[in-house]
Amino acid sequence: MGSMGEARAMTVQELANVLGKPEVPAQYVVRGHHDQQLSTAITAPIPVIDLCRLFTKEGAATDEASKLRAALESWGLFLLSNHGVETTMMDGMREFFKRPLEDKNKYTNLIGGEQFQFEGYGNDRVRSPDQILDWSDRLYLKVEPENERNIALWPTHPENFRDILHEFTKKCGGVKDDLLRVMAKLLQLDDDDYFVDQLGEKAETNVRCSYYPECPKPELVFGLKPQCDGTVLTILMVDDSVGGLQVLRDGVWWDVPIVPHTLLVIIGDQTEIMSNGFFKSPVHRVVTNAKKERLSVALDYSVDHEREIEPSAQLINEKRPALYMKVKVKDYITGLYEHFSQGTMVIDTLQI
Repeated sequence: MGSMGEARAMTVQELANVLGKPEVPAQYVVRGHHDQQLSTAITAPIPVIDLCRLFTKEGAATDEASKLRAALESWGLFLLSNHGVETTMMDGMREFFKRPLEDKNKYTNLIGGEQFQFEGYGNDRVRSPDQILDWSDRLYLKVEPENERNIALWPTHPENFRDILHEFTKKCGGVKDDLLRVMAKLLQLDDDDYFVDQLGEKAETNVRCSYYPECPKPELVFGLKPQCDGTVLTILMVDDSVGGLQVLRDGVWWDVPIVPHTLLVIIGDQTEIMSNGFFKSPVHRVVTNAKKERLSVALDYSVDHEREIEPSAQLINEKRPALYMKVKVKDYITGLYEHFSQGTMVIDTLQI
């Protein structure tokens, strides 16, 4: 996803330096957001799935798998414990975002100060003058395939960051494969490796590190606009002391709970399509905080962009026909960014 186009917005830190006072510029204000911000403070009853229990041979594995299936069908996301992934990546990113702006801008996502590229440090790509921007700064890097890494954009500080990110990618990749195999088994597919094999040899993985600074008027902005992930799945390490992620279900926004030492797993559109709608890709958003900053590190897993995806033939019958059209992943990702900037969902365009 290294294509170029229009320029990007200022980072929130650049904005603060220019304004010199706490206010929210018009391009960040979401029309109507004030009304829905306080509509609910209900914490979603999202289950914590024990990864180790999923692979035990006793009844515990069956119980855990049942919890997982219920989460995938109703919420499209779940928390994962006993995953074996260290928090060093979060510690490293916290240190990176605290560095002086000139240090972070060495890894800018602007080529020549003007042309946008997806990889690097910065903010949203600006596609139109009336586009609403997110109240966040990001570091976005391709980590797989390994031979496509743009190492020049990988920060050298904090020390050993590149090794930390490589190890984080490797550990989470193992977790991802384990989960995809369990998901295939839950759908009673002939091959437990069905989803793993669908990824292809050039499956793409991107790390998305997001920093949400304090906002003087959180009721006016989003840290992340409502969206579905256009991925197979996303594995997130989130701040264990500051909430902000919300998920939409039955027209109501629910707070995603904070459970220390867990990973958050969100099902993406590609899995919803391949599972023929059995597993849901949830609409989610991030709200900001007036007093506390927040950090998250996400790994987005996608099928090889040159491949096509469609509902598995094993999940189509007379009672449940195919719910989605076949689509080339590259075209889907292009549509995803266009729809995201407009605040709409690309998956809706594929429904039969």
